[in-house]
Amino acid sequence: MMLLVPSDPLRPRRPDEHFADEYAAARDAGLDVALVDHDALAAGADPDAAVARVPESDDAVYRGWMLRSERYASFAAALARRGVTMRTGAEAFRSSHELPGWYATLREVTAESAIANGFGRDAFDACRSALGSGPAVLRDWVKSAKHHWAEAAYVPDVADADAAWRVASRFVEIRDDAAVGGFVLRRFETYGPAEVRTWWVAGRCALATAHPDTPDGAPPPDAALDAALDVLAPLVAAHGAPFVTVDLASRDDGVWRVVELGDGQVSDRPRTNDAAAFVAAVLPSPLPEA
Repeated sequence: MMLLVPSDPLRPRRPDEHFADEYAAARDAGLDVALVDHDALAAGADPDAAVARVPESDDAVYRGWMLRSERYASFAAALARRGVTMRTGAEAFRSSHELPGWYATLREVTAESAIANGFGRDAFDACRSALGSGPAVLRDWVKSAKHHWAEAAYVPDVADADAAWRVASRFVEIRDDAAVGGFVLRRFETYGPAEVRTWWVAGRCALATAHPDTPDGAPPPDAALDAALDVLAPLVAAHGAPFVTVDLASRDDGVWRVVELGDGQVSDRPRTNDAAAFVAAVLPSPLPEA
């Protein structure tokens, strides 16, 4: 198999510094490695030029910066023209990268959510009505504005139409052209301070790490977490994507809940996790049997 990582924007024959340790670890493990021009892909520029240094391969995995789903589809298509098959196809990427693609499958283990197409007032009010009342967290199909918590993420009561819309309006201002799909309101749940990021390959949990936002909060041995992963396993398998992350947090009642499912290729690795151990866990070749 082959690992693809972004090139350094200023030194295009070298890997981007953020992914250089994974690139080196994969190469040292005997995997093929190649560089792609992420900035060109993200901008919608010529995708064929962006992958011009990639040799033919029947099994490639990307580890790099986030791409919109339509840009990933162009990326995968350009690679296919070079005889490269991405392990994660365009539809599998979209279903993992965007909340509407995974919410129904994981509904029983995550916060109740209302999903809209678009960012207008009517779409937002439909989400509010679906939840009824109480606090919620606002996001779009891909991301929240959690670093602007009080003004653009947290809705104290979805029944308060005008106050809730002020939060939504500010969210749209902040996300601007980066906003994807439409509004999502997720019923607020109180969690502990540190999330766990779990990495799933072919429907199996290959690794559990700290979350990049709390890199020193490595997951301790926890019977409740183990039980949660047992419940989660058939749901992730049913989702069907070959490489995903699932972030979990312990609710105030001690129940582990899914915060997010994401595509494993564009999910960040906490720097406290060793690159060689990470590559060995999540980039097996061949894939484990289902």
